[in-house]
Amino acid sequence: MSGVPFTTPASVLTVMAHPDDAELWAGGTLARCSASGAAVTIAVPRHAEPGRDTEAATGATILGATLYQYDQLTVTILRELLLAVRPEVVITHPLRDVHPDHRAVADTLVAALPDVVIATGHPHRVYTADSYNSITLDGPIPAHTIIDITDTYEQKQRALAAHASQPITDHFGPMAETLARLWGSRIGVNHAENFVPLPVLGRLPTAPAM
Repeated sequence: MSGVPFTTPASVLTVMAHPDDAELWAGGTLARCSASGAAVTIAVPRHAEPGRDTEAATGATILGATLYQYDQLTVTILRELLLAVRPEVVITHPLRDVHPDHRAVADTLVAALPDVVIATGHPHRVYTADSYNSITLDGPIPAHTIIDITDTYEQKQRALAAHASQPITDHFGPMAETLARLWGSRIGVNHAENFVPLPVLGRLPTAPAM
């Protein structure tokens, strides 16, 4: 569990399934990385529902991130994105997420990683983010790398609120508040987000720090 000082990675790529996922599951951490000088990229799908692409762009801007939108995530497209960005850190959904779209994105990322890591050495670290009420198909998400987002929590909520077409006020916003407070209580801060490392060619981070 993280109790060490936050070390800002040089670059972060988050690959998510829906236009509001980056804000919901990792928004405070992405904002903190961006404020500390990291190049932050959010990759999410284009959406057929009117207005959701604009919401995604607005949310990314609030977090200080660059938005990359894809029509259909394939291993080839994701390899090309990873090669172009060469992120130090990648964040995605849990492999056993309760949402099938989340699982599909995470599986595609895992399939794309080996060739890219062998060719470039990047990413150095890969993490999965939180999910609905911190539950996966295998049970509770374990506490591992808990990032203090107290200073960027308001920024996270503003970015989430940009997705006005979604039930933010009555559903996602309160859930994000509850999760942030619960993870924060683990490390004695007001708000936090939790991440769990995925092996990169059999390697895991040597310390619980992003």
